[in-house]
Amino acid sequence: MNAVIENLPLYFEGFFVTLGLLLWSAPLALIIGTIIGAMRISPVASFRGFATVYTEIFRNTPLTLILFFCAFVLPYLQFSPGYFVLAVIGLTLYTSPFVAEAIRSGINGVPVGQAEAARSIGMSFGQTLSLVVMPQSIRMVIPPLINVFIALTKNTSVAGGFFVFELFAVGKEVANANGNAVIAVLLGVAFFYLVITVPLGIFAGRIERKVAVLR
Repeated sequence: MNAVIENLPLYFEGFFVTLGLLLWSAPLALIIGTIIGAMRISPVASFRGFATVYTEIFRNTPLTLILFFCAFVLPYLQFSPGYFVLAVIGLTLYTSPFVAEAIRSGINGVPVGQAEAARSIGMSFGQTLSLVVMPQSIRMVIPPLINVFIALTKNTSVAGGFFVFELFAVGKEVANANGNAVIAVLLGVAFFYLVITVPLGIFAGRIERKVAVLR
């Protein structure tokens, strides 16, 4: 474990970069995913079509390919805000369709009669969605959303292959310098990922139990 202890500053540096990727990508993916999820059930056909195409493209494209596009193609197109920002863009694009599907499943879990009653008293689609449907669906949506963000935390490791010095990149560098302690180095990396994912998993479990009681 000496290799881990001696390189704790590097581990902490990578940990905070990983945490930064999560803290930027998760809210952006939540915002975009919520918009896309609402568009998937919109009465406007063009909105539904756009949201479906967006979801299918980014959900079925490998994250490595999306990050490759962000890291190499976008700078070639004269958009180069830095590899950290480019990684956030890639992670957001990849994660937002999964958020959208979680949102859509929660909305579909609300009885249709609720929306029909709202529309019958003259509420618009936006009012029905924001004031009637979403407040009821949000409890069902939180547990799967947290699972999406746990997956996002692990997906940040792919950014290590695209010039972002996060936990995976730290592990690779430390392992190269300490070839006789590779297992300990990887266990150190896993520990720091667990510092993020385990609390999220516990929180998701508590929310899920609370939702089950409310039902």
